[in-house]
Amino acid sequence: MTPTIETLNGAAASSQLAASFTPSTTSVASSLVLTALLGLLPLAFFFVLLGVFKVKTHVCAIASLGVAVLVAIFGFGMPVDLTLLSATQGAAFGIFPIVYIVVMAVWLYNLTERTGRSEDVRAVFAAVGRGDMRVQALLIGFCFCGLIEGLAGFGAPVAISCAMLLALGLPPLKAALVTMVGNALNVCFGAMSIPVTTAAKLGGAAPDAVGATQGRITPLFLCWIPVLLLAILDGRRGVRQAWPAALVAGVTMGLGHVAAANFLSYELTAVFASLVSFASVTLLLRLWRPDTPDELRSQASGGKLTGSRVTLGLLPYWLVVVVFGVAKLWKVGVDVPAALASTDATFAWPGLHGKLVSASGEVSSSTVFGLQWLSSPGTMLLLTGIAVSIVYGRTGSGGLYPFSFARGMAALGRTIADLRLAILTIATVMALAYVMNFSGQTVAIGTWLAATGGAFAFLAPVLGWIGTAVTGSATSAGALFANLQTTAGAQAGISPQLLLAANEIGGGIGKIVSPQNLAIAATAIKEPGSESPLLRTAAPYSIAFVALLGMVVVLASSGALGFLVAP
Repeated sequence: MTPTIETLNGAAASSQLAASFTPSTTSVASSLVLTALLGLLPLAFFFVLLGVFKVKTHVCAIASLGVAVLVAIFGFGMPVDLTLLSATQGAAFGIFPIVYIVVMAVWLYNLTERTGRSEDVRAVFAAVGRGDMRVQALLIGFCFCGLIEGLAGFGAPVAISCAMLLALGLPPLKAALVTMVGNALNVCFGAMSIPVTTAAKLGGAAPDAVGATQGRITPLFLCWIPVLLLAILDGRRGVRQAWPAALVAGVTMGLGHVAAANFLSYELTAVFASLVSFASVTLLLRLWRPDTPDELRSQASGGKLTGSRVTLGLLPYWLVVVVFGVAKLWKVGVDVPAALASTDATFAWPGLHGKLVSASGEVSSSTVFGLQWLSSPGTMLLLTGIAVSIVYGRTGSGGLYPFSFARGMAALGRTIADLRLAILTIATVMALAYVMNFSGQTVAIGTWLAATGGAFAFLAPVLGWIGTAVTGSATSAGALFANLQTTAGAQAGISPQLLLAANEIGGGIGKIVSPQNLAIAATAIKEPGSESPLLRTAAPYSIAFVALLGMVVVLASSGALGFLVAP
């Protein structure tokens, strides 16, 4: 029988050794301010290396981890062995489940690229858009980009969508800007909602509650972002001629966020909402046609599509929704979610559990490591990828797309190799976060920031914005700031799920101006060196979004918009 957290904590408390450690917010000269400033040093070091000296992200993470270890030992008095063990637990959590999910999600997308069926996917969008580049831009830069974000994330959605829009004939800078702005609000649910899972785990909140809160806030932006995209593409004329498509795309995307995050599965939010939005615009275009200027008219590519080719091209995307839906919701005859969850295992992190004790003498439960096997989103993605590889191997669509199951498995190996630096970065950033959290660095920073009181509600999304703007990852922003958010929120009396949701949504908005994202977009539109004009054009949108989000969070925390906070 798998031991419970309560059992592990009881055993740890009964055998607790003298070498236990209690974090303090006044470790440095009995001063909260000095202790918090020292706790900020690893983050400041990370951001300066990356933002000022342009050091590669994985190198920044490794160097900053070293600084965090030194601060924990010499500044906060944490024993060396406990400090290093904290780092190992963080790295392990980074690898499983985070890296596991990311690798499987990227592999699933890569299967369509390796088979060549991505051409059929592009042709579907061109045909559905009725030859209007502006509507096609909504379908690709908003709906499809959100779908790929939900499945893969990590730069793939921007790279793919920019390239597709460029192929349609859009001006390069507009193609990049539309994609980056259109994708921002789905980033917080990217790669099967890894940012949500990470932030909730490190912030001590329920992932379902954080995801549900995000899903109530994001529609406030999603409903009008497609109209903004039309204005970017074609000014007032674009809004006047194509507003029905924008309105339908935005409203249905927003409703999809609410439905999936609150009633279906928060992991599926971006995938489900993007598919709903795409289907809704497709239905609209059967009843309505935009007045398209000649210079914005395109032709469908990819030859004559059959129903079979369309179904197979979109196979990874609709099949993953089916698999997740069954795994999360099916309770007829067999309670599938409960059966999968019964395989989960927990164990005390060796040498660490029982050694971290609060000021009140309670043993920390954060040192209990959870292993999700069959219930992990990574396993569901793995099963989906295997099924897709089998189907693609047996169905070549008349010899157009020859493939085999063995090639599908080989693509998995290549995906892991391609993501090796991302894997290293994720594991190291998680190790950094755990060292900062367990040593008390994050608690000290949060306690200090909590002195701002209710004003912290406005700062919460700004922290996430800064984290992703610098690191390029909303997951990393959650790892760095989640515990800080909940600590400061507890001091200020603000809902932890609201602050964690604000951190991740703000992180998605910060990705618009992230150097990594800018570089990916510039490469995809085949204009390397265009990062600077892209930044100048995109920054006002990003800053305006995060400022509006801060105001929404303030109103939600005060009770004026209390319905946005999930229980």
